[in-house]
Amino acid sequence: MPLITLPDGSQRSFDKPVTVGQVAASIGAGLARAALAGEVDGTLVDASHLLDADARLRIITSRDPEGLEMIRHSTAHLLAQAVQSIYPDAQVTIGPVIDNGFYYDFAFKRPFTPEDLEKFEARMQELAKADLPIHRRVLPRDEAAAHFRAIGERYKAEIIEAIPQAEAISLYGQGDWEDLCRGPHVPSTGKLGAFKLMKLAGAYWRGDSRNEMLQRVYGTAWPDEKQLKAYLTQLEEAEKRDHRRLGRELGLFHQQEEAVGSVFWHPKGHTLWRTIEQYVRSRLANDGYQEVKSPQLLDRSLWEKSGHWENYAEHMFIAESEGRMLAVKPMNCPGHVLIFKQGIKSYRDLPLKIAEFGSCHRNEPSGALHGLMRVRAFTQDDAHIFCTEEQVSTETVKFCNLLMEVYADFGFTDVRVKFADRPPQRAGSDEIWDRAEGALREAVEATGLAYTMNPGEGAFYGPKLEFVLRDAIGRDWQCGTLQVDFGMTERLDADYVAEDGSRKHPVMLHRAILGSLERFIGILIENHAGRLPTWLAPVQAVVMNITSKQEGFAREAMEFLKNQGVRAEIDLRNEKVGFKIREHTLARVPYLLVAGDREVDSRSLAVRTRSGKDLGVMPLGEVAARIARDAAARGRDLLEG
Repeated sequence: MPLITLPDGSQRSFDKPVTVGQVAASIGAGLARAALAGEVDGTLVDASHLLDADARLRIITSRDPEGLEMIRHSTAHLLAQAVQSIYPDAQVTIGPVIDNGFYYDFAFKRPFTPEDLEKFEARMQELAKADLPIHRRVLPRDEAAAHFRAIGERYKAEIIEAIPQAEAISLYGQGDWEDLCRGPHVPSTGKLGAFKLMKLAGAYWRGDSRNEMLQRVYGTAWPDEKQLKAYLTQLEEAEKRDHRRLGRELGLFHQQEEAVGSVFWHPKGHTLWRTIEQYVRSRLANDGYQEVKSPQLLDRSLWEKSGHWENYAEHMFIAESEGRMLAVKPMNCPGHVLIFKQGIKSYRDLPLKIAEFGSCHRNEPSGALHGLMRVRAFTQDDAHIFCTEEQVSTETVKFCNLLMEVYADFGFTDVRVKFADRPPQRAGSDEIWDRAEGALREAVEATGLAYTMNPGEGAFYGPKLEFVLRDAIGRDWQCGTLQVDFGMTERLDADYVAEDGSRKHPVMLHRAILGSLERFIGILIENHAGRLPTWLAPVQAVVMNITSKQEGFAREAMEFLKNQGVRAEIDLRNEKVGFKIREHTLARVPYLLVAGDREVDSRSLAVRTRSGKDLGVMPLGEVAARIARDAAARGRDLLEG
């Protein structure tokens, strides 16, 4: 008689073994229909899993993250079944879940086409409507490998043969089709249906360029059509906001093959860059940070001591000079420790905050590069707080308050916090990690911020808080971090004189607010669809004349605005004023200022915004004051589109 304990603490007793699905049905018909799987004593299982002993059970539905992942994984199987039902000689390889969807890699004699995608998707819909039960069976490893070789699936056989012999192999079938998988899966194909195939790509078997090229089919899947439609709408909006296209159209930056993973900043783009840098610099100065500059090339011996060589060398650019191996810095932390070590430090000097707009380089794979979002050369708004263990909580609270204020100034108010604990590959003993994680947990709880766990995603030298921004169209971007490091100062022999006269190693808080400036600018451009708030706009206002008679006053007006701190330009082209207004509207200039004969006589300008709002005629001083108020408001009070 299994006794089943549910998440709310209630219990249900059964007089014989029951499946997860039967437990759901005993609770209610609605839950029975919604149940996709179960979590039994912390392990995910199929809805058909038999419970023959007392257990704690959580019913998994599409509302749970695990449920959504199962829907996507099961939809990947649905794709593979559809492909093989149309092309029986296609071989399936792997089909994992990814962000917002899934993919499956196939071996086939010719490239798939967009027309093939339409066929696959139509067949998937047929299979979903057929509501085929999904069943699981388990075979010994060698028997499973032989089974797949017998049906011509050599890739599946290779995967199985790499698994230890003692391990049993689970297979999932639907109708007359079967695939290798750990599971769990949804109970039947009828639980699927809100999906769309997105694109085709090439991929090497096992990700190795020495192996054969396979064909990758990407798709997305959701619990219902409403969520699918919302996601596809978001993708359409994201395409309109693509920072790479807007960067070219607005004359901000470009990239080219001669500098893979790097950015050529144009005058307007560099103006945006400097505006952001100067703003952050002023906030740091007010918060007690001291700005430094550390070298780009540092000897291998330093990276070995810091732990980077063992844990991060594959991402570092290496150079040699006079028999010495050097690395271009991928991060600033070791250099800041060397600066801290200059001169004797006392407990009275702590916390010591060292900041740097550090130029860093990381050897990212070329296939992973993406505009400003993923580059090889970038600048971090990096800083390190050297403090005592007792100061970790206080400094974390201060940092979080600063970070939230900065994000709000950039227009981000929906910020989520994740706690990332120890990764599999890490430096330092478990004892040190216990202390570091304990200190960070106490610190984040002192901030009062809600947080979720991100298991195994900490830095190799310490646990961290990750700050995730939600943008205007609902996408999440991880930007800021705070990492607690109990080991690096010890490895690099950095210490301070404690109050009792002893020597102690300071705790090192690695922290960044924006992260990579390049990436943050890309996020900003897309969040605002290129319509940057006035304080960030590279050109805040353009003065235009109607005829050549107003040219002199237009020049005077522009110079006046510049002298008042406005980033103003002038357009004296022999074009109709409507044409000029349209061009500068498309260029996302916040304020469009027109001088006609009446404006010249009254020493004023006709003011309109890029959203088309007519603000009327204003004297020059009032125009400058209006723009200054808008800039000072950071887009909060006078946001005009």
